Amino acid sequence: MTETTKTHVILLACGSFNPITKGHIQMFERARDYLHKTGRFIVIGGIVSPVHDSYGKQGLVSSRHRLIMCQLAVQNSDWIRVDPWECYQDTWQTTCSVLEHHRDLMKRVTGCILSNVNTPSMTPVIGQPQNETPQPIYQNNNNVPTTKPTAAKILGKVGESLSRICCVRPPVERFTFVDENANLGTVMRYEEIELRILLLCGSDLLESFCIPGLWNEADMEVIVGDFGIVVVPRDAADTDRIMNHSSILRKYKNNIMVVKDDINHPMSVVSSTKSRLALQHGDGHVVDYLSQPVIDYILKSQLYINASG
Repeated sequence: MTETTKTHVILLACGSFNPITKGHIQMFERARDYLHKTGRFIVIGGIVSPVHDSYGKQGLVSSRHRLIMCQLAVQNSDWIRVDPWECYQDTWQTTCSVLEHHRDLMKRVTGCILSNVNTPSMTPVIGQPQNETPQPIYQNNNNVPTTKPTAAKILGKVGESLSRICCVRPPVERFTFVDENANLGTVMRYEEIELRILLLCGSDLLESFCIPGLWNEADMEVIVGDFGIVVVPRDAADTDRIMNHSSILRKYKNNIMVVKDDINHPMSVVSSTKSRLALQHGDGHVVDYLSQPVIDYILKSQLYINASG
């Protein structure tokens, strides 16, 4: 497949990120590497979306802190960005709602018609010409806005590639025309590329789909059936066994991409819980779980030091 015929992908990870760990960032990297190796996908961006404060999880620190820690964790990445939309809503949002928000945002900002897994779009798209200044999408800085952002405010570097690359392929034809006032003009025809937002998760979230009553079945249909998910297994989890325990996961098994590589992803590397325990006990192994800027911020802000979080 050529670069322009591959499916362009944005990976979206939802979660508490309380705090964000090295393992969370490694999940993005491993997922991107695996998708690229399949030869079918180009990952153009990653989005970290921390959950709203009203999620109600014990020990969940304020989203103000979690957003800053997430931004510190991705500050050296040129493709992963933090999005505060969930945190700025009036209440907790479902994972399905977050996916739909980002799909709709991409449509508005890029003018691109995004494809679902089951219903790829065949509609031609007229994209933004290459010489126009693109509207930014997810920004990555260390300052969290004090007011709720508009779409334009929360948009950054991922959007630059979306506007210039993802929404359209290079112009394939140039037409010269004469308008009703006898003025010469030029128009270019662009071709559409396929763009999808995929939910990035660990095998623990996949397993949670099998717990009766935990997930709304209609939401599961949308998440797995319409969007699709990329699973990074943890602790050598048996993802085939997990999927066989859910009728919806079995139904949309082809929409679930399991990262297969030589890396065994121990839960401790990803687990925010183990990171918090290490901080509370003064365990030096915390450096294995958290990046130094995140550790520095935690210590400065006195987070997670007490058992209450």
